[in-house]
Amino acid sequence: MREVDVLGVRVEMPTNHPIVLLRERDGGRYLPIWIGAAEAAAITYAQQGVVPPRPLTHDLMRDLLAVLGHELTEVRIVALKDSVFHAALIIDGKVEVGSRASDAIALALRTGAKVLVEPAILDEAAIVVSSEEDDEVERFKEFLDHVSAEDFEGPAPESQEPGDRPDRPDRPE
Repeated sequence: MREVDVLGVRVEMPTNHPIVLLRERDGGRYLPIWIGAAEAAAITYAQQGVVPPRPLTHDLMRDLLAVLGHELTEVRIVALKDSVFHAALIIDGKVEVGSRASDAIALALRTGAKVLVEPAILDEAAIVVSSEEDDEVERFKEFLDHVSAEDFEGPAPESQEPGDRPDRPDRPE
């Protein structure tokens, strides 16, 4: 089994379907898993530390495990059948319960459990992103973190003549 990090939820364009993106911890492969909107929200909430006013299903599962004195040891993505990922919840290191991959990931994020993937699944479904592409994605994410809506207001720069912007000192009087 290969350990992966949960990078987060993205929206695939042009279909607007959510994807949870996993990255191989000791390698360069990424595993995209298409998920439902509710599961995308549950994963995003867990990663952002959002506490809903009432517990979501995954919060309930976490709380039930704790109250019953059990621990989610790890989550395993164990199969890919007909383009559907299947997972297993490993409880107390020995009990295995079948799960959808998205639910397993949402629960793992709430409990701090490891997420593992069968190497054969990575071989079949993972993608490799070159370090140059990875750097470009990181630079773009950083740009988005520092840009605001106001940065896009007003006419496009190519339609402006020198001095057309009121904040420029060379503006003609």
